[in-house]
Amino acid sequence: MIRLRAIIFFFLALSGFSCYAQNSNKDDRLKALVKQNSQANISIFWPGKAAVRELPENLSLRSVKDGELYLVITPGNIERFLSLGYDYKIYYPDLSGSIRSAATVKDAMQWDSYPTLPQYDSIMQSYGRDYPELCRLDTIGTSIKGRVIYALRISGHTGEERSVPRVFLTSTMHGDETGGFILMLRLAEYLLMNGRSDPRVSNILQNLEVWINPLANPDGTYKFGDEITAPVRDNANGVDLNRDFPDAEIPKTMFQKETVDMIKFLRKHDFILSANFHSGAEVVNYPWDRWERYHADNEWFYQISRKYADTVHAYSRPGYMDDFNNGITNGYEWYSIRGGRQDFVTWELQGRELTIELDDDFITPVNELHDLWEFNRRSLIGFLENALYGIHGITLDSENGETVPAMIYINGHDRDSSQIYSDTLSGRFTRMLSPGLWNLTFSAGGYRDTTIQDVIVTDLGRTDIEVYMKREINPEDSTDGNVPVIYPNPSRSSVNVLLPSKMAGKVNIRIMNHSGIKIADFERYVTGNRPFVLETGSLGAGVYIVVFINTATRLSLTGRFVKSGDD
Repeated sequence: MIRLRAIIFFFLALSGFSCYAQNSNKDDRLKALVKQNSQANISIFWPGKAAVRELPENLSLRSVKDGELYLVITPGNIERFLSLGYDYKIYYPDLSGSIRSAATVKDAMQWDSYPTLPQYDSIMQSYGRDYPELCRLDTIGTSIKGRVIYALRISGHTGEERSVPRVFLTSTMHGDETGGFILMLRLAEYLLMNGRSDPRVSNILQNLEVWINPLANPDGTYKFGDEITAPVRDNANGVDLNRDFPDAEIPKTMFQKETVDMIKFLRKHDFILSANFHSGAEVVNYPWDRWERYHADNEWFYQISRKYADTVHAYSRPGYMDDFNNGITNGYEWYSIRGGRQDFVTWELQGRELTIELDDDFITPVNELHDLWEFNRRSLIGFLENALYGIHGITLDSENGETVPAMIYINGHDRDSSQIYSDTLSGRFTRMLSPGLWNLTFSAGGYRDTTIQDVIVTDLGRTDIEVYMKREINPEDSTDGNVPVIYPNPSRSSVNVLLPSKMAGKVNIRIMNHSGIKIADFERYVTGNRPFVLETGSLGAGVYIVVFINTATRLSLTGRFVKSGDD
């Protein structure tokens, strides 16, 4: 079993959440540690979920385990933390033998050491160079310090454009959680080496695009140079990137460069399935992280999480990945966070994302990197295969056979932005669901809603359908770039809104009644030419004006809708 290696120094006179008899020597040691390493790991007594939500936002919560909250103290929050008077323990990580830098690229690709930053660059370049028929090297953006954030596109049809589902794997957005960094490099190599010879891998690459980002926070991992010596959690600005994404309920205007670049990348590629890899526990975490309620597809999330962990158990030593419910947990039931990537992808982009915690050690010791791969590689392949199952289809115009971008939802089932959308260009979609019979409704501007009943979903099976949609209005009405398309209109509980691509980004939405009185004012991120749902259930019956304003360009569009009575 991979064990947490830390030398724990206890300097506690009293236990409890708030203890104001802090030892000044301990505070001095904490300050010195933060000054030397740019961060320090501490823990405080676990006071319950309510108290966690009341922690100041700039206190970066690492994990909750065994009755303790694990926090990261940085130069930006140490004074705030000390002013609160919490009783705490300091954890001094024992990195002896944990980190060893590779001497050469060849040495690094033995996967029993950590690459230098130039070696990492060379490895990523070599994948695209050595496997041009399967791999293309791309970039997500750059870090605060200008380091490239790479992504590999791995597919059996790299040289051609085909509309297939896209899956995204990303690691080490927390710079000192290093096991996933090597795991993703090895997975990329494994897919490329076996993409033509192994039937299972070949099937994945022929029917999916697999995108892999091994290192999302190079400034944190390579904090003190081109070798990993004392990596830190945050980016170069001291910000926890997994608390920096747009929140569904709390507006935020400023984001880190890495976050902005990642959001653009995620929006561009429209991934149907994704996972981000961390360390600090050994568990598969599924949505939601911020709400005390379950996702509409909670059963499906539970099933794929259970499969990942159970497969790990079949190929690992006893005790590995057995935290919480034998290796899986709902995020909120562990501890709640805001601004996390998992919830942003699942809520705002209608994706499906897991957070996979790979190792109790934040920094996986080099002599355990091989075990980490062997324990997880079969689960990783199985995770990718989830995108092959479920309902795969295409939405088409019944008159001319042209593709129709449509929203796909399940009445009485979908909630909290769990609907999906067909691709704007190809009309193709994938809806991953637990086994059963499902009634799917297709809705698009200018077309009648179409419901396909009793679509069969089987375990590890794929169901293909074609949906032909009948026009309802003149198609010119839905292409006017100066008028938002709002449908169905009238409606009872919600309307779909389609804004042109020039409105993409953060949009301020204001709803006014027929007297011009503003009754709602909020912001959300919008992808141009892709519908989103505007909830109207709380409004009374009547006519409403809605104004959409792009907060960056100040471009505005105005529309209206009718809320029908709840008869």
